[in-house]
Amino acid sequence: MTELSITIEAANASDEPAIEKLHQRAFGPGRFARTAYRIREQASAAESLTFVARVGSLLVGSVQLTPVRLGEARAFMLGPLTVEPAFEKRGIGAALLQRCEQAARAMRSDAIFLVGDEPYYGRHGYKRVPMGRVTLPGPVDPGRLLVLPLTETGAALSGPLVAAR
Repeated sequence: MTELSITIEAANASDEPAIEKLHQRAFGPGRFARTAYRIREQASAAESLTFVARVGSLLVGSVQLTPVRLGEARAFMLGPLTVEPAFEKRGIGAALLQRCEQAARAMRSDAIFLVGDEPYYGRHGYKRVPMGRVTLPGPVDPGRLLVLPLTETGAALSGPLVAAR
């Protein structure tokens, strides 16, 4: 099998329709009811960071970082992370996660939170948030709330997680 030449870059306005179609195929209409989606829609879009993965000119993956706060701590909510099914298991998701971590560190963020599968995200340094330590503005399976601490402060964050405005 040949290696794919993958490019990770910041999304631009012309990528929005392709990203929306990717999310629709991956998550369906139920995505709008998820707590993580509620946080994203409350945050300032100007401060959100979206990255895309391309193979040539084809958009094959995307991920978004949304600014959030826990008290005075600065953090991000990651997601959705989406890769076209035909391109899964080729390192695209990992490359997008790495780019998010680089961006969050450059912005001096304390942590990145997400709601996801620990077996996958754990390979990239994410750990389960201890039950009750962080609350979100809606229902979340506490076993799926994960964090990637980027500072000592990030490792000890607690309280309500809210969209930064």
